[in-house]
Amino acid sequence: MKILKKIGIGIGILVALLIVLIFAYGCYMQANYYRIADHKQLTVHNNQSTQLQLGKQYTATTYNVGFGAYNHDFDFFMDTGELKDGTKVKGHRGTAISKQAVLDSTNGVINTMKAQNADFMFFQEIDTDSTRSKHVPQVSMLEQAFNHYASTFAVNFHTAFIAVPIYDPHGIANSGLLSLSRYQIDNAERRKYPVSSSFISKFVDLDRCFSVMRMPVKDGKDLVMLNSHMSAYDKGGKMRKAQMKLLNGIMEKEYQAGNYVIVGGDFNFALGQDMIMHFAHGEKRPDWVSDIDQSMLPEGITMVKAQNRETVPTVRGAEMKYDPKVNYMTVCDGFFVSNNVKATATDIDTEFRYADHNPVKLEFTLE
Repeated sequence: MKILKKIGIGIGILVALLIVLIFAYGCYMQANYYRIADHKQLTVHNNQSTQLQLGKQYTATTYNVGFGAYNHDFDFFMDTGELKDGTKVKGHRGTAISKQAVLDSTNGVINTMKAQNADFMFFQEIDTDSTRSKHVPQVSMLEQAFNHYASTFAVNFHTAFIAVPIYDPHGIANSGLLSLSRYQIDNAERRKYPVSSSFISKFVDLDRCFSVMRMPVKDGKDLVMLNSHMSAYDKGGKMRKAQMKLLNGIMEKEYQAGNYVIVGGDFNFALGQDMIMHFAHGEKRPDWVSDIDQSMLPEGITMVKAQNRETVPTVRGAEMKYDPKVNYMTVCDGFFVSNNVKATATDIDTEFRYADHNPVKLEFTLE
């Protein structure tokens, strides 16, 4: 009986210590949590002098690079799903498989973008000094590879040490939106999206934002380009709808002022209800998937549907390693443009070699 009593006391002490540890960790996370203020001015590095003109064709790309981790062998611990036969599936990894894997994926992104030779490039989920990407300086690598472009960077993920999953902690993350331009940027500003304020999700979701860049056009107006990354783990799309409301207000205001507007990025909405279950796969519809259609955009703004959207998806589920016959896929990356911009788009098929997203290319003319 004495032995059992000692064991019970020992277990009680361990449980008490665990509770104290969890409480202390929660305090640590809360003490290090903050949101970046709205309307933050962004620095433009290596700014260009060339201005845009009417009637000339330009190109832009958008690419969520998934912090260089999402090669075919990577799954992510926050992603869950269910196969059509009812089998539950869940990702496991909190960090990239290796530093070399991140370098390989980042170089793959660079080579893919060099082949596109776009005038403007938007990147989302691109890291600086972060645990999850093995401290590979992705932003610097892209800026050096395209050192003849102007660049501006907006932070949208900054965390204290995220200690989950226990066996492969996500760690400290410093990440954001990188925008590159061959043309003069008069002004760049970081705008913050509304995000969930719940105690858990505010630590693991990003400090969601979009960057707004004003570029002079020779007719005296501005091309206003926005690089956007909306919430991902948002069942039912509640936060994304609030984020769309803010985005819509800005697009509408700029268009009514006579400016040209282009928004590119990862919207984390299926771009059209027809895309939700369009692609053949072995999974049921994930909880996070909701859609946006033309009726949800303000007057004068158009969703540019890629010409090959029915054959090339832009995102795959990451709750398992990549299997093109099984992983859920849809189209959630692309562009919105104002009606004074003539545009067509193409989804670029990388077969998800370097990220869980495929890039999208826009060809456009200011009218």
